[in-house]
Amino acid sequence: MTNVGEVMTPNPIVAQVPGSRTDVLKIMIKHNLTGLPVVKRGDGTLTGLITRQDIFNKPDEDQLAMLMNRDPPTIGSKDHVERAANIFCSSGVRHLPVVDRNRLVGIVTPTDLLGVVEKAGFNETVESVIKSTCVPIYEEAPLVLALVTLKVSRVSAMPVLDEHGRLAGILTDRDLFNTSLVNGKVAKTEIGIGKDEDEWNWEGLRSVMKLWYEVSKLEMPGATVRDVMVRSPTTVFRKTTVSEAARIMRKNDFGQLPVRDAKDNLLAMIYDLDIISVLTGE
Repeated sequence: MTNVGEVMTPNPIVAQVPGSRTDVLKIMIKHNLTGLPVVKRGDGTLTGLITRQDIFNKPDEDQLAMLMNRDPPTIGSKDHVERAANIFCSSGVRHLPVVDRNRLVGIVTPTDLLGVVEKAGFNETVESVIKSTCVPIYEEAPLVLALVTLKVSRVSAMPVLDEHGRLAGILTDRDLFNTSLVNGKVAKTEIGIGKDEDEWNWEGLRSVMKLWYEVSKLEMPGATVRDVMVRSPTTVFRKTTVSEAARIMRKNDFGQLPVRDAKDNLLAMIYDLDIISVLTGE
């Protein structure tokens, strides 16, 4: 059996308390992260976990201690990856601190478990493990509607359908943020990055900010979903094995894949949490 220590990221980047929202955002942007453990300044004791969603949920809160999850689930490096998969699938968390003898030694995410599923050679089909919601959108829908749909449905990607109901593409929150006319100076000011600090990482800012901005703070060009969607997206057949789907996700750094039937019709979307659920044995 594979242990968590074999797949985790060791010595993870952390935030420290006392600290502020600005401190966390700067770290997330610099390192292109969406979540990180929080430790006590001085002794490094794990005190919580902060994610991008925590910041979105309390946009007016500044103190890290008030934003973070003070009691996140944790796991040990000697624990089997099956336990990690159970925690991910039962709680919906996407960042799991790894703690040995009360000391933070790493962090593990669902992406880290895709390689385990790939190597295990599971024969289950993707259609047998799909649990996530699929929210399609019409290719002629305006981008503002797509943004609102993503925020309300709490999905990160939507399959795009043409006028005949056929899969025409895929649209992710990143595609929308790339297209949005975000004033870089305003964004930089709101995060608190000064001129004398390290050059800000646009890729990191995009990861942190893409759903934090409300519609009123985004200037969406007069375009439709079709103008910005990814055309001819990579898909999997409903009878594709989960191990093969895991390989495709890991190789391409995808968090989701459209699932099609024998007639190439859209059947569903499968996400990384669906894939790693095979490790739970349920």
